[in-house]
Order: sequence, then structure tokens, then C-alpha cells
Amino acid sequence: MAPGSTRPTSRDVAQAAGVSQAAVSLVLGDKWRGRVSQATAERVREAARELGYRPNLAARNLRLGRTRTVLLVVPALTTEFFAGVYTGAARVAADHGFGVVLYPSPEGIGPARDPFASAQAALDGVIASSMASDALTAIRGDQLPLVMLDSDPKGSLGAATVNLDITDGVRQVAEHLLGLGHRHFLHLAADVASWTFEVRARELAARVGTVPGTSVRTARAPISIEGALTAAEAALSAPGTRPTALVCDDDKLAAGAYKAARRLGLRIPDDISVTGLDDLALATALDPELTTVRLDAELFGERGMEALLAVLEGRVPDAGDIPVELVVRGSTAPPSPS
Repeated sequence: MAPGSTRPTSRDVAQAAGVSQAAVSLVLGDKWRGRVSQATAERVREAARELGYRPNLAARNLRLGRTRTVLLVVPALTTEFFAGVYTGAARVAADHGFGVVLYPSPEGIGPARDPFASAQAALDGVIASSMASDALTAIRGDQLPLVMLDSDPKGSLGAATVNLDITDGVRQVAEHLLGLGHRHFLHLAADVASWTFEVRARELAARVGTVPGTSVRTARAPISIEGALTAAEAALSAPGTRPTALVCDDDKLAAGAYKAARRLGLRIPDDISVTGLDDLALATALDPELTTVRLDAELFGERGMEALLAVLEGRVPDAGDIPVELVVRGSTAPPSPS
């Protein structure tokens, strides 16, 4: 190792292996076949292992004009779901020599401060949730190769969109509850202007509306347990026919609905059935355990990263929404006879 050096260099590897630095570059860049012998390649790899040498990827990427860094823009870091999205995206990125920078849009949605002095200079591409799409303009992310998650394919800012099959998830919820005999529904809707929540409201109304004698009322709530508690308690206390099924836009809203029902002396599922959407760990912590739609967050992140890699390589990303699954647990049952 060079005197005073704390990190071995390619020159150190070359000296240890008795070859040129060019040969080291060829071997460690996996471009040696037909240029150096297999015995030489093995000698270089052994020298690199013994010295603990790691290529300087930053310098290499500067030469190539690529940072091999992707920005993942999400609405918040407080949800288990987006942690799963990051995990999946980072796993695929690492397999392809990319890093992922996670960037939450403040307050869940809305404009965000530029996380880099120049986003375009520091990034190869962006993956963004539609709930955080307003942040893209502020960071100029819409001028980079972009993949949108949970976004309307017809109006997407991105070169590609990756979606979970939320429409089918809501269809499964509606058919499950209608099949149990429920006719009067309360939709506890996320008070967020986002395509994914518009899809949930539209599909629930459409599916329930196919059955005569049904009704759907809507109560909006911020995505928090306390917000859901307040909204659900007010809606369930309102005059008129009380709903027998409460359909929540996500599991956190369902947890607030549980508290509202109990505060009003309603038993779940005897007096009111409750469903969620996400299948977070929270779903099985509730009592009774929550009937909800399982969304594979890690697969969602993986598919988002795979789509961005395809865009960067000039390929057409795989099409098709990611399947979702209704998980029936103890929070749903036939309505009590009136």
C-alpha cells in the first residue's frame, strides 16, 4: 500500500499482482476476457481481496457522466407502507449498482425544498408517489427520467407509471360486504387530493350502486387515527339510517374508526363491520383483527425501480398493475337483523 495511504488504490493492486493498472481496471470492470489471461485475472482479484481494495465508484461515475443515484419521493416517512416501497426499490437498485436517496415531501403532500443544489446534476432519475407529485416541480424532478407510482396513467408526468390494482382491491371489499348482506355503507375517505383515493371512492360507489336498495355516505378524514376517530364518530352519530359497514381508505383510518365505534357503544363486527386497505402490521394488532386489502409495498418498490432502469436503458417497462388480495379477518360479518 502507498505510504501514508489509508485506502488501497488500483496502483497498489497492480503492484501486488505484478500487472499494469490497465489490467487491474479490465479485470475489476469485468472486461478482461480476450484481453488478459484467466490466471492474470485471478491474480488481480486475489490481490484486491487481500488488500481490501474497493473501486472508487464516485470517480468512475463522474467519468461516465452518471451518478447512479435515484431519488425516491414519498409523501411521508411515518408509514410502514412507504418504508416497504423504499426497501423494494433499494434492493433492485443495489443489484444494478445504484443507490436510492429517500426524500419525504413535507406535511405529506405539497411543494418540497430542493434536496440537492442541482437535482438534475446529482441524479440519474426519480421515482415519485402521486401523493408527493407537487414536490417534483420544486426539485425539477419532472425534467429527469421519471417513474410515477400510484398515478393516473392517462395524465402521468412520468415516462412510465407503476400501479397497484387498487380498483380490484376495492371491488373485492365491496363484493365481500355485499355478499354478507350489507346495504348501507359509510366510506371513511382520506382527505387527500390524490388519484389513488379518487379511484377508491369511484370504484366503491360504482360497485355498491349495482345492487338495488344500497347507499354510500362519505366522511373525509386526515390520514391519522385521531382524525379518523373524529370524522367517524360524527358520521356514525348523524341522523338517518346508520350504516352497517364502514369502508376505510387505509388501515390507520380503520383504527380511528374502531375507537369511534367503541366510544358510541357499537360492537365490531356485531353492530358494524369495518374494512381497511394496506394490511399494515396494525391490522392484526386491532381487536378484532382487521379485514383489509393486502398491498405488497416491497414489490411495488421493486417494480418502480425496474421501470426506471428500463427507462434509463431505453427499454419499455413491463406493463400491468400489481395484483392485490383481500384478507378476511374478524372485523366483518353479516349485519345484525334490524
